[in-house]
Amino acid sequence: VFLIFFVTGARVNAKDSKWLTPLHRAVASCSEVLLKHSADVNARDKNWQTPLHIAAANKAVKCAEALVPLLSNVNVSDRAGRTALHHAALSGHVEMVSLLLSRGANINAFDKKDRRAIHWAAYMGHIEVVKLLVAHGAEVTCKDKKSYTPLHAAASNGMIGVVKYLLDLGVDVRK
Repeated sequence: VFLIFFVTGARVNAKDSKWLTPLHRAVASCSEVLLKHSADVNARDKNWQTPLHIAAANKAVKCAEALVPLLSNVNVSDRAGRTALHHAALSGHVEMVSLLLSRGANINAFDKKDRRAIHWAAYMGHIEVVKLLVAHGAEVTCKDKKSYTPLHAAASNGMIGVVKYLLDLGVDVRK
């Protein structure tokens, strides 16, 4: 079907009203087909990552939306102790973070280095994700194993916008 579509001159990178290309749509429909045929939603790769971890890391919201209702737990961690929320925060995808939070993701889950999603969002400079996490109650003074707070994480990577935002919240630099 796709071949006929493109042979007739259809634009392979055309975008719809949501800016989705045919490839975006194909990925979403492929995941739905696999799920309808009993694909294992809890399958893990060599890093113990599930399809939800991969969807979160790659900003695949439609895939995540299809996966989440089939999961017993959205807070499963990979070999590094990271949940899908950690991966979404690392990638800076506000919509994915919002989806995961609305579906019960633990905002205070920590990885093997005791870093929470807010640490990773701050470190990467994803200020909109940091703001969203704060709005949902993320602890801005939480510390990792090195006693770094999200403020320290942002500062250590030169993320001035996040540093200013956290300071404006009243985060104490000495803590």
